[in-house]
Amino acid sequence: MSLLSSVKTFAAAVVVVGVAAPAARADLKLSALFSDHMVLQRDIALPVWGWSTPGDEVRVTVAGVRGTAKADERGAWRVVLPKLAAGGPHALKVANAAGESVGAEDVFVGEVWLCSGQSNMAMAVRSARDYDREQPAATLPMIRMFTERSGAATTPQTQCSGKWEVCSPETVGGFSATAYFFGREIHKALGVPVGLVNSSVGGTPIESWIAADVQRAEPKLQPFFEAQDKIAAAFDEAAALKTYEQQVEKWKHAAAEAKAAGKPSPRKPVNPLETRKRKGNVGGLYDGKIAPLVGYGIRGALWYQGEANAAPGKGEFYRYQLPLLVRDWRAKWGQGDFPFAWVQLPNFRSGRDGWLLVREAMLDTLALPNTGMAVTIDIGESRDIHPKNKQDVGRRLASWARGAVYGQKIETSGPLPDEFEVVGAKVVVALRHAAGLRTRDGSAVRGFELSGADGTWHPAEAEIDGPRVLVRSSAVVAPRAVRYAWADEPDVNLVNAADLPASPFRHAF
Repeated sequence: MSLLSSVKTFAAAVVVVGVAAPAARADLKLSALFSDHMVLQRDIALPVWGWSTPGDEVRVTVAGVRGTAKADERGAWRVVLPKLAAGGPHALKVANAAGESVGAEDVFVGEVWLCSGQSNMAMAVRSARDYDREQPAATLPMIRMFTERSGAATTPQTQCSGKWEVCSPETVGGFSATAYFFGREIHKALGVPVGLVNSSVGGTPIESWIAADVQRAEPKLQPFFEAQDKIAAAFDEAAALKTYEQQVEKWKHAAAEAKAAGKPSPRKPVNPLETRKRKGNVGGLYDGKIAPLVGYGIRGALWYQGEANAAPGKGEFYRYQLPLLVRDWRAKWGQGDFPFAWVQLPNFRSGRDGWLLVREAMLDTLALPNTGMAVTIDIGESRDIHPKNKQDVGRRLASWARGAVYGQKIETSGPLPDEFEVVGAKVVVALRHAAGLRTRDGSAVRGFELSGADGTWHPAEAEIDGPRVLVRSSAVVAPRAVRYAWADEPDVNLVNAADLPASPFRHAF
């Protein structure tokens, strides 16, 4: 064979080898949710997902059940396992045909709840009331928390960031306080493992937590977005950064002077660009911190947010945003109308009408099926938007879950308005969740007002009549409207037999 022929033969062989060579393999991996110490939701079909080389067959086994799936063209795979009963510990094992394997140890099956919102959900146990007593009592290994650590994103993400922590005196300080105190009550009541998935960011508005396309398609939110888009367009990043840098220089001098004088340093200015990034704009926190969790088996969701939407020009839209969030998350999860509850804004000297409007929107959203609300009008703090009593917040959410979700015989809510009727010069307000209706301090009912045709509000006397309240005012002979606890920091005392407070409300005839 000539030299030229040999070269051609070799070159052809190289081409053939190049065409036939297999594509580089991708590592077999799981979503970060499926990791050591995790809790899986009992009694539902369980999705498990991750990534591998496209076309790989992946096998998943846990607690004696197994399932298989093939990785798609992107390498993503998803196995749906049969229902599991509460228990553990188990090992989750995942393997592909290439012999690669990954998994998780110390896996339990029980009740899983998604917990989301802004700073009052993010607020840690170490910052809550009575931490010195709560910490040593936290040896509760059947309570585990996964804290989602990802930031905002501009497109829906598939992988989350975080790890499961087993509850102990060493770890509980970093747990979401509201989620932990809720989970503790559920664990105590049911005697099963409890998993809490905490995805929350302080200072964030609800529009960051709902998929952008879903919000933009809602006609009732068009005025909201027109206003917000104008604000965004007017924001000058360069000017904001310059102002911030000037503030930092002033702060440095003030901090140095304070140090020399032995005084506490003033608070450092906040970078407005970082704040905007953290808040995620419209849909940014959904894309970064909820989308990667979608599909993980849960019993239900808890929401503790609304403070950021009490700002001027925003509160009136919350009545559309909260139900949209509930409906969209339920649709994304594909678990039907899973239980969903939230914490109503508490008493707090906000000085903003939006605070009242957000509260009202939360009350109105109870019209959605399988929803609940913890009324906290009595456990806020006048000057602190982050009230320390998260024990009662968690307990009230858990009372709802125990009664409404788990079927236990327990009161699930404070009194809620049901029906209104004008009878002569008085208004009759019929309430739900009103067994044992009374005043907490034994004095006359406080917090009711009436108005007539002129729209002027007058303090009213109120008399408890079984599950009803009879409201009258000598200044209003023909009532046209009634309201209760209609102030950011109202003086009220109406409770039921479970000592749960009545929700603020208003009604016009």
